[in-house]
Amino acid sequence: MERVKRILVSDGFNNAMSSIFAILIGLLFGFIILLISNPSQAAEGLVIILKGGFSAGGKGMGQVLYFSTPIILTGLSVGFAFKTGLFNIGASGQFIMGAFAAIFVGVHWTFLPAPLHWMAALLASAVAGGLWALIPGLMKAYLNVHEVISTIMMNYIGMYTANYLVKLTVYDSLKAQSLNTAQTAVLPKLGLDAIFYNTMGGGKDLSTVNCGIYIAIIMAIITYLLLNKTTFGYELKACGFNPDASRYAGINEKRNIVLSMVLAGALAGLGGGLLYLSGAGGRHIKVADILAGEGYNGISVALLALSNPIGIIFSGIFIAYITEGGNYLQSLNYAPEVIQIIIACIIYFSAFSLILRRIIPGIIKRRSENKRGGEQK
Repeated sequence: MERVKRILVSDGFNNAMSSIFAILIGLLFGFIILLISNPSQAAEGLVIILKGGFSAGGKGMGQVLYFSTPIILTGLSVGFAFKTGLFNIGASGQFIMGAFAAIFVGVHWTFLPAPLHWMAALLASAVAGGLWALIPGLMKAYLNVHEVISTIMMNYIGMYTANYLVKLTVYDSLKAQSLNTAQTAVLPKLGLDAIFYNTMGGGKDLSTVNCGIYIAIIMAIITYLLLNKTTFGYELKACGFNPDASRYAGINEKRNIVLSMVLAGALAGLGGGLLYLSGAGGRHIKVADILAGEGYNGISVALLALSNPIGIIFSGIFIAYITEGGNYLQSLNYAPEVIQIIIACIIYFSAFSLILRRIIPGIIKRRSENKRGGEQK
């Protein structure tokens, strides 16, 4: 019995339960919206959302993994910064600058052979994202400008800069989007094309998923090890907890603040490269005045996983799964706006896991104290 109690009050159990409760509340709220919009098909609509990528067979699940790849990276970016005491709201700007850099290299650096070409494009995306985050990092470290303000501003500067650069260098005017990258810059499938496909007329209708999901998982593991198993990670976290104490202990807190932002930006930029290096059938940058949604979804992914790099893998896949399921709601004649509202509600209620994490242990503690008090009487 004591062992069960210890599990109930453990951090791991509370973290998992708070995330599950947050997801259930989000789904309940989505169901209420379905009832208001179209009561007769609300139950069927909820089933479609819960079926997620399975609604479209093997290809659908492949698409879930494809769209989870960038938000795992932006989730890692936000979570990594949070673990080191920083709020990186600028993942959208870092993401789109990384995406542009990857496409630029993928289109113009055709002198590189495969696999060096796609590797160079990915490296360029990480460098571009890191450099874009360097500016708010320097402003935070040396001018004490709050990173929330500076990174939000950098989001809009990044969006307009990417639009300008795309039009200037890699623009397909007929389709109003970026050009296709060279085939040597497209990320290889590495066996995933033999798993995630639908059979169509004797052939295969392939999913867009590629080795990017492997890279995302590897980056999550590396981030976990960096934060929890290295002296460098300990110093970064120490600066986040208490910069003054870190300075007293001989840690260069300004350098570590800048490095934290740069590494967070590199993760977000890499996410952009992984999404857009997927060939003609994948994503292209469209010149529009809209911030990259993957950046803001990364905040929800990180909050849902409580900034744990390993948990971010699962929360990223979950949010992509729900989003993919929501897209199939159009088969029940729900308006696209309703679908987007439901998806947004589920995603942002999921972010309440951080609040629930504080509530659930408090409830358990109060019940234990009341029970103990009753036994003493």
